[in-house]
Amino acid sequence: MKWLPEKKAFDEAFDGGGTARAHYRSLVSILESFTQSEIERRERLQKLSLMDQGITFTVYGEKEGTERIFPFDFVPRVIPAREWERLQAGLVQRVTALNLFILDVYQGQKCLKDRVIPPELVLSRKEYKRELLNVIPPRQIFTHVVGTDIIRNHAGEYLVLEDNCRCPSGVSYVLENRNTLNRVFPEFFKYYPVRPIKDYPTLLLETLLHAAPRFSEKPVVVILTPGMANSAYFEHSFLAREMGVVLVEGRDLIVEDNYVFMRTTQGKQKVDVIYRRIDDDFLDPLMFRRDSLLGVPGLLNVYREGNVGLANAPGAGVADDKSVYAFMPALIKYYLGQDALLPQVQTYLGARARDFAYIQEHARELVIKTTGDSGGYGMLMGPFAAKKEIETYVAQMKKNPGNYIAQPLIELSAHPTYVDGKFEPRRVDLRPFILYGESIRVLPGGLTRVALRAGSYVVNSSQGGGSKDTWVLATKDA
Repeated sequence: MKWLPEKKAFDEAFDGGGTARAHYRSLVSILESFTQSEIERRERLQKLSLMDQGITFTVYGEKEGTERIFPFDFVPRVIPAREWERLQAGLVQRVTALNLFILDVYQGQKCLKDRVIPPELVLSRKEYKRELLNVIPPRQIFTHVVGTDIIRNHAGEYLVLEDNCRCPSGVSYVLENRNTLNRVFPEFFKYYPVRPIKDYPTLLLETLLHAAPRFSEKPVVVILTPGMANSAYFEHSFLAREMGVVLVEGRDLIVEDNYVFMRTTQGKQKVDVIYRRIDDDFLDPLMFRRDSLLGVPGLLNVYREGNVGLANAPGAGVADDKSVYAFMPALIKYYLGQDALLPQVQTYLGARARDFAYIQEHARELVIKTTGDSGGYGMLMGPFAAKKEIETYVAQMKKNPGNYIAQPLIELSAHPTYVDGKFEPRRVDLRPFILYGESIRVLPGGLTRVALRAGSYVVNSSQGGGSKDTWVLATKDA
């Protein structure tokens, strides 16, 4: 069995000489013990399993059909216990600061008055909701579920790429990837002390119950989905089933006397916590977009009165903004008095005249992104773009410079991936999931996304990416 180590970037599994790293040796040995035909047989079994389970995602704008099986690569990513300890500590620190920042922005706005972050930058963001000033959620928690994207540079250093504080998706694939690998390659788990992740639905439910108004003795939790056409609908239904709660659409909920009720065959039932998988703008047509058919009229008034918990809290998306990201080390220092445990990528702000001039001059060397988009959309990969494409993009930027940021291209780490009968290196990132309830807990592992196209740096499923099972080892000498 031939392995092709990565030479240009950091290889997760092999060192510079092509020797398997200590925590990958057993895995490489197991895979080398299989014949080519046996691996191909198991890969077919894996694909059938994914199809039978209905593990899909939706791609918008595709003529040949929107729903696809989520690609899964069976070579797992392995993270040693000591590495995970550092990552976990950094994530807890970061989510603590993120929540304090959002709380501050919707109350005293001290960080703006002290010019830790420019007020005009925050107050101009579309994710900042003036309607929610001084509206504070139960327990003062805005960020109940956070997905923070992590990458590794050429030296193997972990860097934060972005935070997702609105409706981060992907955790259902984390859980199903583990189940699939257990079914198809059970041998892997005999040699590795892998930390379990199966209790995530229980931890999520505990987190949501903690967001309930105090007066609720037996809080009722529901998941609010936009419906089957949404790209993450599989996840919404999966989590509802695993937590034992009801999956609802906006039309299933009604507001009466400043409370939210769910329509059931037995009559109306009061709802205490809504895990909403709908963007802020569509939550309440009386407060935000009037044309929204996805939300619940009057929901925000109930929330204002403290009669329902919403996770994540409306307005939390202000912390997702890629311009705000640039100030996170300063915000961690401001709120916690600590240096950031996890470094992040150097970022140039279009809102800053000097930075914008640099972005225009060096566009060919930079990755340029819109501040509010996700999923790999609205992005220019300067080093791989044609001259005309760059000129068109820069011309568009000039219309609203503050809507853009730019970063140097990071050589994402690579991981062995089974492609066309060979193990080849492919770029990966990592999205750990953090729950903020009575305490802050980090799911050991996360979603490793992989760019399945050779040479690609874009790992998003909507852009041709797939995923891997992510193992965090339980012992420090493993």
